[in-house]
Amino acid sequence: MRILTADQAPFADAALPEGDDQPAHARIADWLATAIARGQLADGDRLPSEQDLARVLGVSRMTLRQALAALESRELVSRRRGRGGGTFVSRRRIDVDLTGLPGFTEQMARAQKRASARVVRAEPVEVTHEIAEALWLPQDAPALLLVRVRLVDRQPLALEHTWMPPERFPGLLERRLTGSLYKLLEREYGVAPHTAQEWLEPVVADEEEATLLGVQPGAALMRITRTSYDEEGVPVEHAVDLYRADRSRISLRTGIGQAVPGRAARPR
Repeated sequence: MRILTADQAPFADAALPEGDDQPAHARIADWLATAIARGQLADGDRLPSEQDLARVLGVSRMTLRQALAALESRELVSRRRGRGGGTFVSRRRIDVDLTGLPGFTEQMARAQKRASARVVRAEPVEVTHEIAEALWLPQDAPALLLVRVRLVDRQPLALEHTWMPPERFPGLLERRLTGSLYKLLEREYGVAPHTAQEWLEPVVADEEEATLLGVQPGAALMRITRTSYDEEGVPVEHAVDLYRADRSRISLRTGIGQAVPGRAARPR
């Protein structure tokens, strides 16, 4: 985080466009929004004090506050009170594009971000009835569980819980698990998710999830529950992904007339 002063760029010698029909607060808001878009102001930067910023811009503090309020409504800045407070450039949310069943690594590549992972847990476990049904496992059979924190710019963005049928992926948990799981499955086992059914719902972080994701308990998360199938419609994985709502935005492209893909009937 940079703590900026009024004598630093882009504030030093700042000049707002003259002769514009827009009021001063709207021109200030547009000017600051442009500075953010151009990267002159980076995520987390703390702006100069209202008094100093109003002085260099040649406006009243009331006018400046109107501009900052407009930027806050556009989620470009956030204002915090108290010690260590001020006006901060908001961390821009990352678009998580679910179109076409991408893995996390591909999602981040679409957003021009580099993904990494930290493995929290990797072991065979007993599963609930719901997961056993999703993976076509007998009730007493274990599944492979992989829990990973997914990182972008070294900061946690998502927490993944993935269950997989062990007979399809022998030795999986002994392999390197910090990269793309889908690419690993395709390269080592010749298996890749082809279709999936997904459910999205907002939830709040419990204490363990909050610790792993670097947020406060009760923070907003988006939960994506997914069962993926291979080309024959046989289950490959059942997963629950938790995305930080303050750092991500979920998107999905759809079209009229697209058929809902089927899946194979479970053997009896």
